[in-house]
Amino acid sequence: MTKARQSILDFLLQVKEPVSASDLAKQLEHACDPATVYRNLHYLEDHNLATSFILHCSEHGTERYYTAQEGGHHHWFHCEKCHRFIDIGSCLYEEQLKRFEEEHDFIIHDHTFFLTGICHACKMAALL
Repeated sequence: MTKARQSILDFLLQVKEPVSASDLAKQLEHACDPATVYRNLHYLEDHNLATSFILHCSEHGTERYYTAQEGGHHHWFHCEKCHRFIDIGSCLYEEQLKRFEEEHDFIIHDHTFFLTGICHACKMAALL
């Protein structure tokens, strides 16, 4: 593993929520240039060390967000107001996915699930 890849993976392991490639490049500008970040994120995904999903946010546009693969598959809640991500836990849909495979005679390799809305803090601030 190269130093750049290890720096990117270490950063993903430390953060508690998904991070965009552009934000990751800003955070690691001392260690590697943006092209290196993008190239190595792709490498980490190909080697099942990181995972990503695409999210459209009305304020921030459409971006790909990355997390470390450690700890298994997770689902996320995205607050449309403060742009914070909240981990809503590991996947609970294994039985449903198996039913889909049986009912439709296909094989599911992966899925993405995230919720968008307003978090508790933003909801309470709007009430004040």
